[in-house]
Amino acid sequence: MSNVFPTRAASVADAAALVALVNSAYRGESSRAGWTTEADLLGGQRVDLEAMSESLGRDQSSSVILVHEHEDAIMVCVQLERTGDECYLGMLTVRPRSQGAGLGRQMLEAAENWAREQWSARRMHMTVIVQRTELIEWYQRRGYLRSGERKPFPYGQERFGLPRREDLEFEVLHKALAAEPE
Repeated sequence: MSNVFPTRAASVADAAALVALVNSAYRGESSRAGWTTEADLLGGQRVDLEAMSESLGRDQSSSVILVHEHEDAIMVCVQLERTGDECYLGMLTVRPRSQGAGLGRQMLEAAENWAREQWSARRMHMTVIVQRTELIEWYQRRGYLRSGERKPFPYGQERFGLPRREDLEFEVLHKALAAEPE
């Protein structure tokens, strides 16, 4: 992997810092400093320490959270999960006051490279809340396609947040990482 944008696999020791980063970028007043806020759609938390620790404790042959640090602070993270010859991308997070500087794009590229190089993934897929049109457009500018496939929001599961609307759902986006076989 290229060292132009250095990343490392997070460990369980990073769990609390990652929970703080992710929640600060998506929920509450701190998230309003960046453009990725979901504060108008959801209250509560985006992730809790138990779920984060569980993710970090998984075998890296099937799941990894990549981080990029600056001055010993985690600035960006992304979660990858291997799903056969595809890879699920989630929780792409940039510290709110650092958003707009290209860190998210660089981490997305690093994640795609990781999935290709470490897992031989042929496609990346993700889910995005359909009301997040500006985020969907951001991913589209990076080559992701809208599938039209929708998935329900996990209403009633507070560990994913407290919905402020009754019409939340996810759309699946995808991108080919390698040439499709003919």
